[in-house]
Order: sequence, then structure tokens, then C-alpha cells
Amino acid sequence: MTAIIDRPANVPSPVRGARNQNRTTGDSQSGAGNLVEIVVPVYNEEAVLESSIRRLVGYLNEHFPFDWAVMIADNASADETWQIAQRLATEIPGVDALRLEEKGRGRALRTAWRSSGADVVAYMDVDLSTDLNALLPLVAPLLSGHSDVAIGSRLSNGAHVVRGPKRELISRSYNFLLRRIAGAHFHDAQCGFKALRRDAALALLDNVENENWFFDTELLLLAEQNGMRIHEVPVDWIDDPDSRVKVIATALEDLRGIWRVKRRAWRGELEVDWEDGVTIRSLPAAQRLLSFAIVGTLSTLLYLAGFALLRAHLSAMAANAICLVATTVLNTSINRRFTFGITGSRHVLRHHVQAGIALGAAIALTSAALAAFGWIAPEAGRLQELVVVVAANAAATVLRYILLNGWIFREASK
Repeated sequence: MTAIIDRPANVPSPVRGARNQNRTTGDSQSGAGNLVEIVVPVYNEEAVLESSIRRLVGYLNEHFPFDWAVMIADNASADETWQIAQRLATEIPGVDALRLEEKGRGRALRTAWRSSGADVVAYMDVDLSTDLNALLPLVAPLLSGHSDVAIGSRLSNGAHVVRGPKRELISRSYNFLLRRIAGAHFHDAQCGFKALRRDAALALLDNVENENWFFDTELLLLAEQNGMRIHEVPVDWIDDPDSRVKVIATALEDLRGIWRVKRRAWRGELEVDWEDGVTIRSLPAAQRLLSFAIVGTLSTLLYLAGFALLRAHLSAMAANAICLVATTVLNTSINRRFTFGITGSRHVLRHHVQAGIALGAAIALTSAALAAFGWIAPEAGRLQELVVVVAANAAATVLRYILLNGWIFREASK
């Protein structure tokens, strides 16, 4: 694969200059200090390319408060698209052009984003079907650090969409399957209006296999799997009747892609090198309670076995404390993974420290119950003592669930 980036040397363009020097802030008149690069992938778009780019640049100059750059990414056009892109890069400050000799929208985005030095990398379809007023709400959460990925959504409340019933049905059906089969939480994988923080993009790109239309979906599934925060922006969107997308072929490619990503997930191949990585796949409240009950029952049985063995050699207080420590560590790890659906390393130390505090409360509760029982019935046998331990642990289990659900794993209970 060859990629050619056209950057005329003698055309004044402070935004392009900021990017070429690999700086993370620009020097445009806005003075906002954050650089957003918008990639426009194109294939045989000679009819609309110039009008769309000039309209986009006009909007950015008039309404966009951050430094910006526009990259036209031509993936193997066979018409005059590349010649037009080169001319626009020469004529319009802030516009660059990139050409790939192999076709593929995903390939074009991957190449452009990898070469970018911007704080935020974005893309939009060349037909500008999405109202440009959604651009600022798209990138603002990324620049503020609130989110890692932002997507335009035609299926969220507040969106206004004009398109034919066939494409509407296909889009809704596809995204329904995506949520049911792949467990996605976002609502619109295919809208050609997305942005990522550059560090998030670089972490994801090497792990996205598709080079074509499924690139978007795979990127989002990978981002969600690695705990990246995805912000959805309802958009106004008007269907382009001259779209190059082959709906049926693209839908079949997407379904094959979903199955491939699902298999990768089963094999544990979706983790990326992401320092903020934490994945949350929380169950509904009723299922969460059932899972906790199953884990709690197994933990209690393990506790009782350990208590019975240790009690022959240690005091009731000591045996209780040792068994609680051992079972709490195991209980916390299992509940974190299966009950609250949290994987990844982020907050794992915090979770176990908080679980330790909850353990202290459980030890205090069960020890108090044992002490009270010993004072009330000093001659009681081991069986009665075991009954008291079970009752005290049942109360401690209720307390543990309240703490796990409302404090320790609160991010999964929202």
C-alpha cells in the first residue's frame, strides 16, 4: 500500500503547519489551543467533493471555536477525485490531501488517523448528510476529557432523520442485532460522523481488522470492550440518494464482521494496550441479585467447611476471621467479574480495598454475634455455634451486597 500526502510548501496555513510539525495545538485565529482534524474519506466523488469541502471549511471558519484541519483521504478513486483533492489542498488553507492506491474507507481512516498529530481525530461522509451543527457537541466531550469516543446517532432520542423505509429498516435491524449478538450498548454504529481522542484511536487501530464499511462497528465494539467511554450525539441527518454504499452487500459484510468479533471476544483477543481500560457488562438488577446469591451460597459453603476445620485448632473468633478473609477475596473477584461484569485493571485495587473495608464490617458483625452467643450460652455446643455463625454471615452477606452494589461496584450499577 502506498499513501501520498499532498502538502503544498508555499501556501500559508497555520493549522496545517501545526500538524506538519507534529504539535498538539494549533495557531489558528480561534486561539482555542486544541487541534481537531476532520478526515473526509472519498471514493469517486468528483461530483460533490469540491462543494462539500468548501461548505465544510466555511462552516469551520464561521462557527467552530477550536483549531482545525481537514484531510481528504482518497482511497483509490478512478475518476478526477484525486486531482480535485490536490487542487483544494493547494487553494484552501487548512486542507490537506492523502491518496491510497488500495480501496477501503477503513483503510483510509486508519492511515489518516495514524499520521495525525491532532488532539481529536474525526471523520464525516463527503455528502455531509449529517448537519454540521452536531460537530461541536461531537468533539467537545473528547476535548474536555469526559469521553474517549463520540458518535453521531440517528437512532437516539432527539435525532431527526429523513430517509427511505428500506434503509431505515435495515439500519434499525442491524443495530438491533448488534446489541443482541455482540452486546453493544451504543445505538448507531454506521452513522458516518465520529470522533476519537487521538490516544484512544492509536490504541484501537492496530486491533481493528476490517478495512471497509465494518471498520466503524469493529472500532466501536473494541472501544467498548476496553472500557472507553462512548458519547452519543443525536443528529439531524438527510439520506443521500447518490450514496456509494451497496446496502445488501454491506449488511452481509457487517453480519460476518459481528460474528468474527464475537469469536475474537470468546478467545480473549479484544484487549488493547489502554491505560484507562475497564470493561463493564452489568447484568440487570434481578439477574445481578441472582448471580450474587449463587456466588454467596458457594462462598458460604466454603466458609463453613473452612470454619469447621479450623475450629478444631483455633478459637471461634480466629477461625471466623481467617475464613472471612479468604472467602471475601475470592467472593469479590468472582462478583466483580460475573455479577457486576467488570473486567480490566482499572480500579481493581480500589475495589479490593473497599471490599476489605466491607470485610472489616462483616468480621465485626460476626464476631459480635459470636461474642454475644458465648456470653449468653457459654455451655452451648459446636452445632449451635455453627448455627449462629450461619445467621451472622447471612446478615453480613446482606450488608456486603448493599456495599458492593451501592459503593464498591457503583459504576456497574448505574
